[in-house]
Amino acid sequence: MIRIDADQGEGGGQALRIALALSAVRGVPVALEGIRARRKTPGLQAQHLTAVAALARICGAETSGAILGSQDLRFVPGPTRPGTYHFDIGTAGSIPLVLQAILLPLAVAGGPSEVTLTGGTHVPWSPPVDYVRDVLFPRLAQIGLRAVLEIGRWGFYPRGGGRVTLEVAGGAVLAPAALVRRSGVVDIRGVAAVAGLPRAVGERLRRRALERLAGVGYQADLEIREVEALDRGSFLFLAADHDGGRGGFSGLGSRGEDVDAVADAAVEGLREFARSEAACDPHLADQLVAPLALAAGTSRLTTSRVTSHLMTAIALAQQILGCPAQVRGDVGTPGSITIEGVGVRTENAGEADRGIQRERVRADGGGPPPVVRKARAADGPAIQQLLAHFASRGELLHRTLNEVYQ
Repeated sequence: MIRIDADQGEGGGQALRIALALSAVRGVPVALEGIRARRKTPGLQAQHLTAVAALARICGAETSGAILGSQDLRFVPGPTRPGTYHFDIGTAGSIPLVLQAILLPLAVAGGPSEVTLTGGTHVPWSPPVDYVRDVLFPRLAQIGLRAVLEIGRWGFYPRGGGRVTLEVAGGAVLAPAALVRRSGVVDIRGVAAVAGLPRAVGERLRRRALERLAGVGYQADLEIREVEALDRGSFLFLAADHDGGRGGFSGLGSRGEDVDAVADAAVEGLREFARSEAACDPHLADQLVAPLALAAGTSRLTTSRVTSHLMTAIALAQQILGCPAQVRGDVGTPGSITIEGVGVRTENAGEADRGIQRERVRADGGGPPPVVRKARAADGPAIQQLLAHFASRGELLHRTLNEVYQ
């Protein structure tokens, strides 16, 4: 059993999520100690317990210490079981952070999975669901991990109540990546969203963002959306396309927060990224570490800012997988990352998502229904099963992951 100092690095729940995900993929038992020990509310909280319970169910793990406030956890995984799951985080616990724990095990499982999660979709101290769907998933598709995400309902702090559906093809064979340099930002799109607030708030949010972007020479296509949620909130998301992919930047408003500050937070993140020549924004860099550590081969990344989350992810990949990795650059500055992936073999590898063709639609999820071709006989039983599964859920296949950068 591998003993892990869960208080290392930034000291939050990230160490728990990455450690359990890698444990489940490799079938290696882990013992985490000092979980969130330095936080105001130390130990496991609701969203962390949901992640533990979700992974335990998915891979039939035995656990001890999985109780509210516990700082120590033992996790002994079994084989990962693809299938249909539902997990309720409760209140506004972060859905994207739970997704971070379960995605990799399901991606390398021997068949497709569908997961419904309820909780917070747009909450503090967490990437929004938009970032996962529009930035992370397209990049993961390029290295062989196919997943589709749909927002059924938004969930703001404090009550949450959001709903997200995730579909994962399974059978992923992960490839290394070279994300080193890029040209300038060529296109900026996004959404200014409000829940329980006048449309005028969304208009002001959009106007402020456009003014700030114009001040540094950028134009953008920003849509105003009025969304349903249990709590009031405002949100701005900017997706910045460049020749090597996409960066994502956001601002989130509580009920009493100044709308201009929400816009400024997203714009400042984009400006920091645009000033560098790095291929990955800070959040993308740390979220790519675990999948690239499981790829067979050497990956090289550059990021506009090294973060403590990145350093924690690297340390855990080295400890659990034994993969050599190096970060050049100090926390808070631009940097580069080299990862020697160990590779992972999966059941039905390469068959799970062949032949699925999705029609590209707008970032807001609108547009025509997806196109799914018939499976060829040579595709085998795995693709037949997947196509039947996805055909029954065709309304969810609203994004073209492998063509998103056209």
